[in-house]
Amino acid sequence: QVQPVESGGGLVQPGGSLRLSCAASGSINSIYVMGWYRQAPGKERELVARIISGGRTNYADFVKGRFTISRDNAKNTVYLQMNSLKPEDTAVYYCYIVRVGSNSYIWGQGTQVTVSS
Repeated sequence: QVQPVESGGGLVQPGGSLRLSCAASGSINSIYVMGWYRQAPGKERELVARIISGGRTNYADFVKGRFTISRDNAKNTVYLQMNSLKPEDTAVYYCYIVRVGSNSYIWGQGTQVTVSS
């Protein structure tokens, strides 16, 4: 089994930056996609960014130009660099993994990001 573990959330002022990390443990060779969703209070969970085996990335329109997803294969870790943060970016950010040959998402426990002055 493979499991994602997030870290790096916190409180930041508008315009600031944070970097989230998602470390994968277990059967890492079976990973096809790793990425991030977020969920704000009273809202549905929404895709933020993802990176697919081979390196292709996708971003939600609301983070393009501000967030960057990257991967360190040696550390089995995916990062989400978040710049120019806005109050509306406040949410719980969840890392997820999709394994090769599967349609199921494996979720991390989530990390809170709060953007406020």
